[in-house]
Amino acid sequence: MGAATVLGARDLNRATLARQMLLERAADCAVPAAVTRLAGMQAQEPKHPFTGLWSRLEGFSGDALLGALAERTVVRATLMRSTLHLFSAADYVALRLALQPPAAVALRVLGARAEGLDPDAVVSATRDLLAGTPLHFDAIRAGLQERFPDVDDRALGYAARTLVPLVMVPDAGGGSRWGYPRVCAFALAEEFLDSAPAPAAPGALVRRYLGAFGPASAADVQAWSGIGGLKQVLDGMRDELAVFADGQGRELFDLPDAPRPGADAGAPVRYLPEFDSLVLAYDDRSRIIADEHRPLVTTKNLRVKATFLVDGVVAGTWAIAVKRRVATLELQPFGRLAKRVVGELTAEGEALARFAEPAAHEHAVALAA
Repeated sequence: MGAATVLGARDLNRATLARQMLLERAADCAVPAAVTRLAGMQAQEPKHPFTGLWSRLEGFSGDALLGALAERTVVRATLMRSTLHLFSAADYVALRLALQPPAAVALRVLGARAEGLDPDAVVSATRDLLAGTPLHFDAIRAGLQERFPDVDDRALGYAARTLVPLVMVPDAGGGSRWGYPRVCAFALAEEFLDSAPAPAAPGALVRRYLGAFGPASAADVQAWSGIGGLKQVLDGMRDELAVFADGQGRELFDLPDAPRPGADAGAPVRYLPEFDSLVLAYDDRSRIIADEHRPLVTTKNLRVKATFLVDGVVAGTWAIAVKRRVATLELQPFGRLAKRVVGELTAEGEALARFAEPAAHEHAVALAA
């Protein structure tokens, strides 16, 4: 067997951007299909996937995502790393159980608060509470506390959210711009979707990840999924995967027919929302963001700032402020930007500001002082 083809950081960058729909916006791609291609989207706050899809889909309208949520073809639920994501309903049913760590691993984060907690009993009680009746999480915790009065209520809630497949119920009345009320109800996934999550082989999860983020290492897949032991899974899939190496000699895996356009492919400026999976989906994130810039993106309280890409890599952060009916997207670059790049960011940023703040009378882009 010959030596693996070496892919440089720019090759990896372009491969990732191509499958993330960031080299060019995808045309005629429905929202559920886009969310599937992205292997889900971070949705700690419901508004951020709207920006993420706006940057990736040609002519994206927020109504398209609201419609998918209302039709239950896209769901918001606890998934990778026990955090909230959007998933297509089909992927949720197919992959939810593959993304669930063993109870002992999932509850380790609770430490001493898990004293007296019986995971199987909490799972059964949670199902009883929610049978036919979606509930807000305060009500779920209160119901569980009544049944298990000697166990920490936050530990009970965490166990329920992590170990029971639950989905968040969108705003049926359409009163929320981002699809969900401030306080959401949760429903049993099998009732909400009329289909119970199915047992899944880890290989299906690996393939979905590589389709969205490959070529990647076993450590990368584990960082994204929060699931250990995937090196053995990848080793068992060698005959069906393409194998490469990066500049440091690390072994990378990919789907054979996935796009790898090469280092010369052009990459336009793009805006990413807070918590975008692109900047979180790798153990080695150097293809997307320089190591020295990572502390500038993640805050002390673990928020991940909205970022913008220049030539395919994170070049700064951004935020929109509305004052006197003027929506200003302010850029905080990591370094000096060429005049041409500022012009491109301004054109793209003004369009984003109009999408994000349609009620404003004016929309502008400014460099931070």
